[in-house]
Amino acid sequence: MTTRVNYQKELAMLGQSLEEMGELVENNIEKSLAAFEKRNVELAQEIVKGDRAVDDMQRSIEARCLSLMLHQQPVVARDLRLVSSALKIVTDLERIGDHAQDIAELVLRITDADIIGNVGHIIEMASKAKKMMKDAIHAYTARDMALADQVTRDDDAVDDLFNEVKLEISNLLRDGKEPVDDCVDVLMIAKYLERIGDHAVNICEWTEFNETGVVKNIRLL
Repeated sequence: MTTRVNYQKELAMLGQSLEEMGELVENNIEKSLAAFEKRNVELAQEIVKGDRAVDDMQRSIEARCLSLMLHQQPVVARDLRLVSSALKIVTDLERIGDHAQDIAELVLRITDADIIGNVGHIIEMASKAKKMMKDAIHAYTARDMALADQVTRDDDAVDDLFNEVKLEISNLLRDGKEPVDDCVDVLMIAKYLERIGDHAVNICEWTEFNETGVVKNIRLL
């Protein structure tokens, strides 16, 4: 009985750790996008000089998952899905955290603050990508499949905005209105935002797996 109680506590702690990592990553994205929109160099430097907390949490959660598999050997499908989805989701969270740092590094390189205003769709894109990430994390922690489905649908809007940003950047380069390096850096920021949206979709797919055993219309467990 005691072993089973400890096992359930370990599973609960795993879920709590994932939620805490999600909150940390969410906070880092908030800061990096604020640094971009407001041209806040100090805030961008704070993200770049991060204390590797996201990486440390990733390793800690992965170690907890492997320990559960080794010592508890979950045989109930529900428990096995929980551990397996955690291993997948933690990777996407870590990559989103990397993109927050990538964006901050590019903010420090941009020389012309006016370029943000000349790429009209990127702020909207940033807002939608940020919301996708927040909703994906909430969908997982709340086991909200309707919200997970909505996040997946929202990805189309982010992709459409990315295409608009590419067109705007192309026009700026053609007209010579902005420094070439700044144009490339803003395009890279847009690409990272698009990737954040993709990782949010991944989290939602593994949320579906956690609840149903199905991912991308294929039953795995």
